[in-house]
Parts: sequence; structure tokens; C-alpha cells
Amino acid sequence: MLWYSAVIAAGLVALVWSADRFVDGASAIAKRAGLTPMLIGLTIVSVGTSAPEILISVMSALAGSGELAVGNALGSNIANVGLVLGVTLLVSPITLGRSTTLIDLPLLMAAVLLTWGLLADHQLDPSDSIILLGTLGLFFIRIAQHAKTPSINSESRDIPEMSNAAAWLSFLGGLILLIGSSRVLVWAASHIAQTLGVSELVIGLTIVAVGTSLPELAAAIMSATKGHADMAIGAIVGSNMFNILLVLAIPGLWGTLPLETAVVSRDMVVVFLTTLILAMAALWRWNGALGAGTLSTGTGGTLLTLYVAYYGWLFYLP
Repeated sequence: MLWYSAVIAAGLVALVWSADRFVDGASAIAKRAGLTPMLIGLTIVSVGTSAPEILISVMSALAGSGELAVGNALGSNIANVGLVLGVTLLVSPITLGRSTTLIDLPLLMAAVLLTWGLLADHQLDPSDSIILLGTLGLFFIRIAQHAKTPSINSESRDIPEMSNAAAWLSFLGGLILLIGSSRVLVWAASHIAQTLGVSELVIGLTIVAVGTSLPELAAAIMSATKGHADMAIGAIVGSNMFNILLVLAIPGLWGTLPLETAVVSRDMVVVFLTTLILAMAALWRWNGALGAGTLSTGTGGTLLTLYVAYYGWLFYLP
């Protein structure tokens, strides 16, 4: 147990350092390519930081542990909004543009409702997975539209000056270390959880979900402190889309997977509530004249409180 705890501590140090390199590289690439931080957050950052979830989903499906993949997908969504965005907002408020407030967040809410409806029969079958993957295709169309729409946060601050090779080296090196350190953390934490006799679904919802969300947390905090908070929200929205439309769909491609009742009555409820609070907070602070909305530290506190309450529900309520 002591050895695994030491591995977790070392992994956290590597995670924070690699997140700094990752954000620097991503910001420099965005600047050189003429892309906005929001767009690169929705694409490169969200896909890159979702890689652990995707890998775990594939490995879990191949090993016949589909519930671990489902718990990972839903738990990561909850952690991304409740923990990652909650903590990030406590560090720095985020100003959202028109497209994010009025299009991207409602689309995320629609994807959550679709997923909830598909899982209402307490199973994930191949037809559900095909529908989810088809919806992911529509999200890619939305990403393409982002390339044609300037962001209110296009003027980035403190983006390091790097050569193209140095930017990609920083980005890819940081990404590889992010994924590697998060996997080490999950490996060590999973051994601790198994020693304590925790169920597979709960491991997916907690240890694995938080572990695979650590890249988003580290990258989001680094983005906020460097003045790129818009990249953080882009990465979170994109990552959550990939989690429910791709990561969740993968185990269903191997056949029908029965789900515990709690997946629909507890976990999907919390996924819905966190997404709803995020969307409503953005709309509530929407200023039509400025064409912008703001997520405040108060919203961050609310999301973090809900995340803590979810853990209380998970461990202390039947």
C-alpha cells in the first residue's frame, strides 16, 4: 500500500509538469496555425486528454469488463465538470463566446439527454453504440464550423514564442507524459481500491474516472493561470462529448451489456445535473450586447459542491 501511495505522489508531480509543457505547446501551435485557443481545445486538447478513457474503454471491452468502461465514461464526465471545471473557475472566471454559450453547451446537453434515453432500458447494445457514434459525426461537423467562426478570446496572452518543431515537441512530449503519468496513477490507485474490495463499477466511477480526468484538471488549471481559460472550457466540452459518444459506445460494440440500475437512476442523473448547471450558468450570465457570457467563481463552487455530494451519494447512500 505504501509503494502504491508513493507512485501516486510521483505521478502527480509528473502530471503537473507535463501539463505546463502541454499547454505551452498547444497554445503555440494554435497561434502558428491561426487557430483560436477555443478551437484547439475542442480538437487536439480534448482528443489528446481523452486518450486514457478511450484506451481503458477498449481494454475493458476486450477483457469483458464493460461496466468499468461505462463507469469510466460517466464518471469522467462528472469529474470534468464538477471537479475540473469547478476547480478551474475557482482559479479564474471564464468568459464564453456566443457559439459556446448558445450552441456548444446546448449540444452537450442534447447529447447527455440522448445517452440517458438510450440507457433507460438498463442495457447498452450495438444499436445504441451506433447511434452514439453517428452523433459524434455530427459533433465533428460542429468542430469544422468553429474554424470559420472567430472566438471572443482569439487574442491570447502569454503564448510562448517557439519554432514549429519546438512547439510540437513540447505538445507531444507533454501529451505523452500526461497520458503516461495518468495511467500510472490509475494503476496504483486501482490496486489500492481492489485491496479494499471496491466493486468494478465504483472503481470506474471514482478511481479510474478521476485518474483519467487528471490530464484535463492539470491542463485546465495551467490554461487558466496562463490566461487561456477559453482553452480549458473547450477541452472540457470536447472531452465530455468524446466520453459519452465514443468512450461509452465502445463496450456496446462487443455485444449487449447489462447495466446496474444505479447507472441510470444515479450516475446519469448527476451527469445531467452538472451539465445543466453549466449550461444554465452560462445563459444566466449571458450579455447579448457584448455577445459574451461569464462563468464565475460562484458557479465553480456550486459544481465542486455537487461533485462532493455525488461522492457522498455514491458511498453512503444505498
